[in-house]
Amino acid sequence: MIRSVHKDDAGALRSIYNHYVKNTRVTFEVQEVAAEVFDRRISEISATHPWLVAEREGQIIGYAYASPWRVREAYRLSVETTVYLAPGESGQGTGTLLYLQLLEELRSRGFHTAIGGIALPNNASVKLHEKLGFTKVAHFKEVGYKMDSWVDVSYWQKFLV
Repeated sequence: MIRSVHKDDAGALRSIYNHYVKNTRVTFEVQEVAAEVFDRRISEISATHPWLVAEREGQIIGYAYASPWRVREAYRLSVETTVYLAPGESGQGTGTLLYLQLLEELRSRGFHTAIGGIALPNNASVKLHEKLGFTKVAHFKEVGYKMDSWVDVSYWQKFLV
């Protein structure tokens, strides 16, 4: 089941995200995110942009959301998209379902373009974006430093109209 985020979801979502903070380079945060910080992110983002949660048998197994691409007014119809799955949930179609519903919600709200940033290497995320019709539009070399190595980032874009 995919639904809109609830305030009560914050603990489970934070647990999923902090797994990636601690164990991977897919996010550039290096310290686990505190509960009050994550709560504030959910509240601020979901007030203006879609934030979706995937559940199976009452357990949260992933989430996706869109946030403003940039703060200046002219960027207001462009969003950055994010999808995270609980450990062990990759490759089962949940990410695709979340992303498809997120893109549809963005279309219905009148957003024009979705942008996904991918820390490399991340073949699963690249394949997901390609499958959903995103096009690679940028590649920045060595823009992040985490876990004792430099990380490249690519950006992928999809028009929603």
